[in-house]
Amino acid sequence: MNRRKKIKQLLQAHAKKASAKLAPPSKSKYISKADRLKLAAEASQDADTPPER
Repeated sequence: MNRRKKIKQLLQAHAKKASAKLAPPSKSKYISKADRLKLAAEASQDADTPPER
């Protein structure tokens, strides 16, 4: 590779990383079905129990 191509390639890579950092996250983290059920069960359990004194 000649010097210009190498430098251009490096600058493009840095620009791509910088723009990816600034972009909003495209997807939320994957949560498995079992984890979703567990979270729902915990939430319903918390709602069912009366507050203690």
